[in-house]
Amino acid sequence: MTAVNGSNPENSRPANNYGASDIQVLEGLEAVRKRPGMYIGTTSERGLHHLVYEIVDNAIDEALAGYCKNIKVEILEGDVIRVTDDGRGIPVGIQPQTGKPAVEVVFTVLHAGGKFGGGGYKVSGGLHGVGASVVNALSEWLSVEVHDGSEHYIMKFERGEVVKPLTSLGPTNKRGSVVTFKPDGQIFDTTTFDFDTLKTRLREQAFLNAGLRIVLIDSRPGMEKKLEMCYEGGIRQFVEHLNRNKNTIHENVIYISGSKDDSFAEVAMQYNDGYNENILSFANDINTTEGGMHETGFKTALTRVLNDYGKKFNFLKGEEKLVGEDVREGLCAIVSVKLTEAQFEGQTKTKLGNSEIRTLVDNIVSEGLTNYLEENPAVARKILEKAI
Repeated sequence: MTAVNGSNPENSRPANNYGASDIQVLEGLEAVRKRPGMYIGTTSERGLHHLVYEIVDNAIDEALAGYCKNIKVEILEGDVIRVTDDGRGIPVGIQPQTGKPAVEVVFTVLHAGGKFGGGGYKVSGGLHGVGASVVNALSEWLSVEVHDGSEHYIMKFERGEVVKPLTSLGPTNKRGSVVTFKPDGQIFDTTTFDFDTLKTRLREQAFLNAGLRIVLIDSRPGMEKKLEMCYEGGIRQFVEHLNRNKNTIHENVIYISGSKDDSFAEVAMQYNDGYNENILSFANDINTTEGGMHETGFKTALTRVLNDYGKKFNFLKGEEKLVGEDVREGLCAIVSVKLTEAQFEGQTKTKLGNSEIRTLVDNIVSEGLTNYLEENPAVARKILEKAI
């Protein structure tokens, strides 16, 4: 990556003096420290909290792969963050290309990790896949501990540089990783974490991964609190949570799921007596705020199924037809997909571009919702009458 001095007043030397010495080649993590916004979006409070999400996303990847059941996020005194998981532990063996321990590569090389090359994870979140090294670069200090089932290791860094090489602390029978870091006050506008901001994001992750237990602890003096989140009902409970202060028009959340090849899709939906639609969509646990193919597939199928049912059972006469706005009034729904090669598009890389996922979601909703309505005519009547 290169950075070129712009034509600021203080750089007002004659143009003919412009030469090779004016070009900075930023090596590795130095680039992140020089241009943090390119990697985490902003150095405001939002960017600060993004550091936590990047480390948590790595633990979530272990959960998606079936290895991690518990994640603990602690805000320690001095606004230090500690994230503990019981996954397999970040690999400590020598990485062949670099000759360094894999854990060191993960924390010091951009775009390193199990997400690139397809070998490590079938499905992964961590939007940019650069999580650990970026967090390391933007931290005053960071330590990583690994339990690999036989040995307990530790490694320490300061502003991205190794200060304590990988060292064994002795035998262990545990597995998992512990990442502790203090964000760098030279980089961020504020280094004070907000419990509720973290709670909102972590609760979302707990809903999206049924049965995963996430504990959030604030240990700062005078601010002590603890919240444990685990939802066996997954996205069904997510919808119940979103509708908790609403009058729902049918008691049970409608749940539909299905898979094809390496892709999995699930939908949970329930209507309330309001007029606003609240559809949240996710791809590999990333909130796709700009929507995308999974959301389009859901909306298309929903409109078609309700029109077909309405005609078949005489709710709609002649040429009468429901449009999307009609069928989504008062709807609360979660659309969540897990897929191998997620293509993110749009302004903020939060729009899912995979066309095959549209077909999968459309198919499962068409079949699943049609069957549900035919088996639950009283619920179907309430939904149709609201839409009409």
